[in-house]
Amino acid sequence: TGNGTLATDAGIDPGAPYQSSSARMRLTVEWMAAMNLQNSARHRRVPNLMGSLTVVLLAQMPALSAAPTVTRLTPPSELFASNEAAPPYIARFVAGQRFDLQATIVPDPGQQITKVAFTLDGGPIDGRVTLVSTGLAEGVPAAATVASLRAFALDQAGVHTFDVVATQSDGAVNQPRPGNFEVVALTSGTHPVRNIILLLGDGMGAAHRTAARIVQSGYAQGKARSPLAMDTFPVTAMIETASLNSIVTDSAPGMQNYVTGNKAANNQEGVWPDDTAAPFDNPRVEYLSEYLHRTRGTTLGVVTTADVFDATPASMAVHTAARGAGTGIVDQFFDDRATTGLTVLLGGGRQWFLPQPTPCPDARHCPTPGQFKGSARAGASDYVLPASLASGWHVAPGALDPERNLIDAFVHAGWRYAPDAKSLLAASPKQPLLGLFALSNMNVAFDKLNGRRGHPEVVKDFGFPDQPLLEEMTQKALEVLDAQSPHGFVLLVEGASIDKQAHMMDSERWIMDTIEFDHAVAVAKHYAERHSDTLVVVTADHETGGTSIIGAARVSAAELGQRADSGAGTAVGGPRNGVVGTYEAARFPRYLRAADGYPASMDPDHKMLIGYGANADRHEDWISNARPLQDPHQPGGAVPPLNSYPATAAVRDNKGGYLIVGQVEDAIAAHTGTDVPLSAFGRGATLFGGTMDNTEVFFRLVRAANGDLDN
Repeated sequence: TGNGTLATDAGIDPGAPYQSSSARMRLTVEWMAAMNLQNSARHRRVPNLMGSLTVVLLAQMPALSAAPTVTRLTPPSELFASNEAAPPYIARFVAGQRFDLQATIVPDPGQQITKVAFTLDGGPIDGRVTLVSTGLAEGVPAAATVASLRAFALDQAGVHTFDVVATQSDGAVNQPRPGNFEVVALTSGTHPVRNIILLLGDGMGAAHRTAARIVQSGYAQGKARSPLAMDTFPVTAMIETASLNSIVTDSAPGMQNYVTGNKAANNQEGVWPDDTAAPFDNPRVEYLSEYLHRTRGTTLGVVTTADVFDATPASMAVHTAARGAGTGIVDQFFDDRATTGLTVLLGGGRQWFLPQPTPCPDARHCPTPGQFKGSARAGASDYVLPASLASGWHVAPGALDPERNLIDAFVHAGWRYAPDAKSLLAASPKQPLLGLFALSNMNVAFDKLNGRRGHPEVVKDFGFPDQPLLEEMTQKALEVLDAQSPHGFVLLVEGASIDKQAHMMDSERWIMDTIEFDHAVAVAKHYAERHSDTLVVVTADHETGGTSIIGAARVSAAELGQRADSGAGTAVGGPRNGVVGTYEAARFPRYLRAADGYPASMDPDHKMLIGYGANADRHEDWISNARPLQDPHQPGGAVPPLNSYPATAAVRDNKGGYLIVGQVEDAIAAHTGTDVPLSAFGRGATLFGGTMDNTEVFFRLVRAANGDLDN
């Protein structure tokens, strides 16, 4: 019947690889009958199967053959995994959204898979099914076959059952082991959202937002003196952040779950897991950017303070099982711009755009001091797609070309290139815009602002002293998209180093980056106030560090400095005892604001103190660090001057002698599985509220774009 009851009624476990011969024969016949395949000219029949079944049932003789086994069925499904047909439906799509069907089939010993067909709701699915039996992942049986049907779409709303019928070389077919998925209907309204702005504070939990509010504005007798921009959004929800394979997500599925409506496994973007070793051939699901560009003609903008190949920006447009495959990721940004509508790409990551070889320093591309490789491009991280995938999705096939100059490719395609803040601010909105402001991750707001305030030591060490702030990047992106998007746009703005500095347990740096992010939120809100057909959503992909606000220092900044050099640890006169004020001893820390709109100093008297629940070993003295920890992604990180920066939080701030032993054994703090807040503003904001899974956000966004604004 395709609903799992057939196997149960027969006393057979559909997932078991071995069963009694009579039961297996009976199941095979009933399976073929139920799927209407007995008399179909499209499918190979098993000769004399009914007669063989009669002999088996009456004489209890062994079956003449066994059957192949389906070990993976994609899209993921609890019906396939555990025989549970009821919700939650793991895979869900809006009507017409494209996705791949895939199955892994293991034949009996000595046999091969010769034919595979996918079925839907009891009938065959027309379409080209490709079979792959080489290049399989480690641990997959050598005889296994991976069958794929690319870019499938379905308009009919409801829950659908699907399966695969695989025939091996002796004519035997697999047992039924169906999966299911849901297609969500679309209702059109009269006031669709034209522009969607997603602002994602990477790693930003509730404590990060609260800390930024305290530092930016302060409290008076228990009330905030003024809200953050994101605090002014009228609708708030709590978001469940788990990935397909863990309660604790990493940033790749943490972002892509918002914009595909489906769960991905950790480290994977726009795909589901499969059983091949290649990272770019996994079964795909269509992104929000691709879906709206294909159906509405929208454009796409991606803005980040990270390397643009990083998990969050890539999870708007790139399909890969390996979030670290930088060459292929940035190439796919360019190669598939006609599929996604990519019109703006701003951030770090110049190392992936420069051809091999590019030595540094180089006056034009990488003026950083020292001698190192300026290009990270490599064939091993590049992509070439199977022909069936490229043709099915109408995307570029890719090529292994580490010598490619991707900056030149963008420029020759009509894009404006901005290598620094000055050129960004001068860029005309009449051209698509590429901005690459560092070789890898951009400098954090703490260090960029110090550079602008006359203390450029850190930004000079990194070699790119003229980097824009996130609000400047956001403003320019909106100018370009506004000028070049007659059918609307989707814009991602990521505050990336909220997460990166929380990993490093550098409290002052992630607080400043959260404030920088909120300034970008204010820019987006201002745009939405002037364009009533715009929806703005602020959220996070996960929480980082188990961050908490402990209280505030009982002592002045001067005394805190003395204790930081004391070596006393937890003894009297050290950085803890007599310092950490909890409850009413914390009072209300007060930070002064400079003319540029940011805190003048992160080290006032009686400053706020931060702790971590998912921390690594660290020394703590509660004082801002003059230099950040080493960034392993920086190409020049292994040569002077960056190699002199502190390597880990365990060796930083050790003069005070206060070592906090972490709960995790890694050198950096970890993500947590805590829910994160979401805030919404503008047309369609009322679609959000309550507690929802991160995948549900996608469906609310599509509803907003369709004008279906009623809750």
